Amino acid sequence: MQTTLWTRASALLLCLSLTVASAALAAPGKKKEAPETTAESLYNEGVDLLTAGDYAKAADKFETAVEQRDDWAEAHNNLAYSLRRQGAENYDVALEHYNLAIELNPELAQAYHYRGVLHTLQGDEAKAKADHATLLKLDRELADQLMKVIASGEEPEGMAGASERWQ
Repeated sequence: MQTTLWTRASALLLCLSLTVASAALAAPGKKKEAPETTAESLYNEGVDLLTAGDYAKAADKFETAVEQRDDWAEAHNNLAYSLRRQGAENYDVALEHYNLAIELNPELAQAYHYRGVLHTLQGDEAKAKADHATLLKLDRELADQLMKVIASGEEPEGMAGASERWQ
C-alpha cells in the first residue's frame, strides 16, 4: 500500500513538472517584455522638447511622466509651463499643475516664478506679486525676472522658470 502511495505521488509530481515545462515551451517567442519608458526618461525628453519649442509634444511627455510619478514637482512645473506656452485656453490646467508643483515642493522657485507669470498674463497682479514675495526668499534672480514681467505684462524670454533635465 505504501509503495502504491509513493508511486502515485511520484507520478503526480512528474505530471506537474511536465505541465510546467510544456507551458514554458509552448510560448517560445514570449520573452520578458522591456520595461516601460521610465518617468525620468520621459521627463528628460520633455525638457529637450521644451528647449526646442515643441510645447505640445513636451506636454505629452510630462503628462505621461506625472501619470507614472504623480508626486514629482518638477514634472508638474514643466507640464504647466508647456501648457501655458500653448495659449490661454490651457491656462486653467497649467495653473492646476503649478499649484500641484508648489504643494509637492514649496521650495521649487521655478513654479512660483512661472505661476506668477501666468497670474500676470491672466491680469491678476495681486497674485503675481504674492508669488514675487515668495520668490524674494527663494531665488532673487527669478524674483527680479518676475517683477519685470509684472511691470511689462508680457511673456518673458527664455526658460528660466522651467525645471532642468533630471540627472
